[in-house]
Amino acid sequence: MVIDDGVFEGAEAALGYTFKDRSLLQTALTHASIADARLVSNERLEFLGDSVLGFVVCEALYKRFDDLLEGELTKIKSAVVSRRQCARIARHLELDRFLVLGKGMRSRPALPGSLSAAVYEAVIGAIFLDGGIRAARRFIMKHMAEHIEAAAVSGHQHNFKSVLQQHAQSEGQPTPEYVLLDEKGPDHAKAFQVSVQLAGKRYEPCWSGSKKQAEQDAALAALRALGLIQEDKHGRVVYVPNGEGNGGK
Repeated sequence: MVIDDGVFEGAEAALGYTFKDRSLLQTALTHASIADARLVSNERLEFLGDSVLGFVVCEALYKRFDDLLEGELTKIKSAVVSRRQCARIARHLELDRFLVLGKGMRSRPALPGSLSAAVYEAVIGAIFLDGGIRAARRFIMKHMAEHIEAAAVSGHQHNFKSVLQQHAQSEGQPTPEYVLLDEKGPDHAKAFQVSVQLAGKRYEPCWSGSKKQAEQDAALAALRALGLIQEDKHGRVVYVPNGEGNGGK
């Protein structure tokens, strides 16, 4: 099946990428339900794109969070490259409307998330083959960068120190300093008060039963003051891209 130029142009506009070899884009948009054979559907490109996506995200995590161990990096990666997240991005780009499907699939009121995620990964594979790893990295990070930061904050690890450090680096500021202001209690049950100092400003101090947790709490207080995180209606901490929260105004 041949896709007409209007579909190609619409898809390229949505992706923000112009293909040198449009046959790659055609394959990426061809679902197995309409392909003459599964080998000419987007399944092989999906396989490739999944690996390229994983590599690019792992590379970004390795560079951005140099104080996290492998287990913590794995948690963030799993959240970022999940099928649900890939489906969300595909729907944001409206890739579903360019996907070529068989009649049975077209009759559905809405496509399952797995199909949306698959076409996103297939497109990544196509961009990689067409333009190389740099083109694929640009495409992936354009949409994934904020999700990486959000996962770092909202994930189980809650490593607020890493997020604050990344913010400081992105703003060309020195590494945040954690100042021990006070400690109380006997040796077996001490409490510590810590404050963050960043770019000449000291933020709200926090108490905790360990220095490590006091530093995390102080980083959280600084992020909140900077408008980089907020609590959602369920009380969960969420990342606010580009300091769009109230504290960042």
